[in-house]
Amino acid sequence: MSTELEKKLRANSTPPERRMWRLLYPFRTGEFHFRKQEQIGPFYVDFACHHAGLVIEVDGETHYVEGAQQRDARRDAFLRGEGYTVLRFTNDDVMHNPEGVHTLIATALADRPQRLRSSSHPESSSHEDTR
Repeated sequence: MSTELEKKLRANSTPPERRMWRLLYPFRTGEFHFRKQEQIGPFYVDFACHHAGLVIEVDGETHYVEGAQQRDARRDAFLRGEGYTVLRFTNDDVMHNPEGVHTLIATALADRPQRLRSSSHPESSSHEDTR
């Protein structure tokens, strides 16, 4: 995993990606731990909640050029094979329909496992991976 690349991607997020991070705030402060620009296998995903098995992608216009949709389909198939559900939103969705985006994310998370907060289990080992 390239920590430098992850830092670069996080530092250079697009306005729709920054908006999505704010839309995820209620989930992040609740029971779902999201990470930005996370590597899963050979891919970097925009947002991932590992313990809930959810990946969220914010797609700009580069996702609609020749060949991009086939690459996205292969990427999504890989992620599904790893146990993730992939939600894709266009930049326009995120910027102009935040309520709808929030509702779709809430629906996707409704039946997903929530994270265990370490503070609720002080005697448990911190070596357990709860991503």
